[in-house]
Amino acid sequence: MSGLKLDRRAILAGGIGGGVTASVAQAKSRPSDLTLWYAQPAGPWVEALPVGNGRLGAMVFGRVAQERLQLNEDTLWAGSPYDPNNPGCLENLAKCRALIDAEKFKDASDLVNASMMAQPKTQMPYGAAGDLLLDFHGLAQPSDYRRSLDLDTAVATTTFKIGATTYTREVFSSAVDQVLVVRLTAKGKGRLDFDLGYRHPDQVDYGAPVYDGKVTDTLSQGAAWDKREGLSRERRPQSLAFAASSNELLVTGANIASAGIPAGLTYAVRIRAIGDGNITAAGDSLTVRGATTVTLLIAAATSFVRFDDTGGDPIARTAALNTAAAKPYAALKADHIAAHRALFRRMTIDLGNTSAACAATDIRIGKSLASDDPQLAALYVQFARYLMISSSRPGTQPANLQGIWNEGVNPPWGSKYTININTEMNYWLVEPANIGVCVEPLVRMVEDLSMTGAKTAKVMYGASGWMAHHNTDLWRASAPIDGAWWGMWPTGGAWLCKTLWDHYDYNRDPEFLKRIYPLLKGASQFFADTLVEDPKGRGLVTSPSISPENEHMKGVATCAGPAMDSQIIRDLFASTIAAQKLLANGDDGFTAKLAAMHARLPADRIGAQGQLQEWLEDWDARAPDQQHRHVSHLYGLYPSEQINVRDTPDLVAAAKVTLNTRGDLATGWGTAWRLALWARMGEAEHAHSILMGLMGPQRTYPNLFDAHPPFQIDGNFGGATGILEMLLQSWGGEILVLPALPAAWPSGRVTGLMARGGITADLAWNGGRLTKLVLTGPADTPVKLRYQGKLHDLALDARGQLTTRL
Repeated sequence: MSGLKLDRRAILAGGIGGGVTASVAQAKSRPSDLTLWYAQPAGPWVEALPVGNGRLGAMVFGRVAQERLQLNEDTLWAGSPYDPNNPGCLENLAKCRALIDAEKFKDASDLVNASMMAQPKTQMPYGAAGDLLLDFHGLAQPSDYRRSLDLDTAVATTTFKIGATTYTREVFSSAVDQVLVVRLTAKGKGRLDFDLGYRHPDQVDYGAPVYDGKVTDTLSQGAAWDKREGLSRERRPQSLAFAASSNELLVTGANIASAGIPAGLTYAVRIRAIGDGNITAAGDSLTVRGATTVTLLIAAATSFVRFDDTGGDPIARTAALNTAAAKPYAALKADHIAAHRALFRRMTIDLGNTSAACAATDIRIGKSLASDDPQLAALYVQFARYLMISSSRPGTQPANLQGIWNEGVNPPWGSKYTININTEMNYWLVEPANIGVCVEPLVRMVEDLSMTGAKTAKVMYGASGWMAHHNTDLWRASAPIDGAWWGMWPTGGAWLCKTLWDHYDYNRDPEFLKRIYPLLKGASQFFADTLVEDPKGRGLVTSPSISPENEHMKGVATCAGPAMDSQIIRDLFASTIAAQKLLANGDDGFTAKLAAMHARLPADRIGAQGQLQEWLEDWDARAPDQQHRHVSHLYGLYPSEQINVRDTPDLVAAAKVTLNTRGDLATGWGTAWRLALWARMGEAEHAHSILMGLMGPQRTYPNLFDAHPPFQIDGNFGGATGILEMLLQSWGGEILVLPALPAAWPSGRVTGLMARGGITADLAWNGGRLTKLVLTGPADTPVKLRYQGKLHDLALDARGQLTTRL
């Protein structure tokens, strides 16, 4: 099963391939700088605290009388392997293009919806793995209650007193031992008396998404949560089976069917209790009486092997618990912390501290006084790094729309991989934040898509190479879903290729370049076959397509050659050409063809309003939604570097017009993208004002999860990336130091930031001015540094180091 056969050495070392290995940052943050804490238990799901090992996740509620651990396993999706490709697309492709050329966009859209979409028109959702419920006996109103998540150890802790007894619960998800570990202790006269049971995952009422900044939580209404912490365990479908023996409970079940695709996965959850009390198992529960110390080990697995293979044995896979059970708790915890810190401690960040940082995390968010709490921005960055390490490790699935944390079997937007921005935004963080190893699951997903997407390219477009539209799932579906307004967009796979190229560009590992070149080439082959001549002579364009997920006229998004497509393909062709040149692999003829096509892609245009045009035509003023959440045509500014303040100032000015029209507050991820865009342009105060909105209660839940709303994890990753973009940028062959430092952060220090070319940067500043910069990387590497508008030509020494104050 993906995620279970992990290399222990790779986990501890945190490496991927043979690239440059960055040194572990030595500076240590104050403990409070890396802790989320609360003075009360979690009520709704978005107050619970997440733990994860990349594959196995849990939300910890910290409730006194009945603890709830909501479980997730990263391959527990609905459905089974399926082929969504529709031959009707190819049959109608020429007709659709002709309608677009004739500007009959509504007719083209209707044709797409009727004959050219996937079968079915939806993909499979990610699902929860149920709840473990611990019902405690004899626990009255507690005192000295505290619930916390230590980002440096990746341990969630709940402590409280009842009388003279101190109760402590620690929870972590071990990447080394592939189990969730729960440690419960009672110090004093009191004892641990509880019953443990399992609740099957079910539908959850997430409420209607809203975008007005008023986050009204409906994630856990009704029977799922009440103020008495009374959770029912009565929902038990007949597909669920329990087996209990001695001190162990084994739960087996099956996934669900969806959209006509039959269920095809089985799963198992195995729980073992080890302690000094009387532990018994009967039927569907474990009973613990008279204990002072109990350790629960939880393993979970499905029958998933690969996108086209569900023949695994989940029961056998949960037997990994036996190895963990043979280790003392101290060893389990120490190995877990060591594996986590091997990645987490590669980077530190200190943006200053004020008294505001002493308050509980929910109070800091609720007051929305982030401008008086610079440490909250540093915590936001480190929390995002923690989430990435916890939801995307070598051998696991990539982080989806909710990472690995999802409460029900019907998550928002299926918690799929939305590859017209959201999945890519998830991985913007990994390179600058020095956790590039976490991109490995995404690389494998692209390798899978190059197989399923090759069939989509052939069946639906009559093309070679591979492609994917705006969504994919566990089964690596690549055909267009939902409808013409969202789905008929052919450049999702191409955008994923930028993430692969960026990983190479930051690390410069030749073996990794060899691995990804076939993926870059295949994606380029598709567009070499499918780009068509614009009838007005403006070059080679995609058709049909859309500008995600925006209408250029009411109810119609279908078009040809939107700006984002040309920008993405421009990057794809350029990286394919560069990779081929570096590899010198004999594909010169193919890349010469790409170079000629690259030159004929339409250039970015400035419209009559002074804005950067979203479409090939100047339609922006007529678009129905002037404050649309997507800013797709600004891809060229960020994450790309085609539009930049050095080389294309007129286009940067046009991008500012667009952003001012769209507004600063959008969905969570939309706000995060705006933050990164303003930071890339060096607009420190504007970027900081957007960050204040992102970290406040309108766009951040009490547990620091991003509020789309509801929860979507890309806002966390994108927002953290925007903060780092304010401190260090690397594009256009240069490293920009403190390019968008706001007045709210007059002094600070960051270690372990990554720049392109395998360079690690440590920097400190005081009074808004750089006081120290240390670069580390390959020996004798030339470096172009830009600080306060001045360019410095420098070089690392023979040891691969450079220290300067500029």
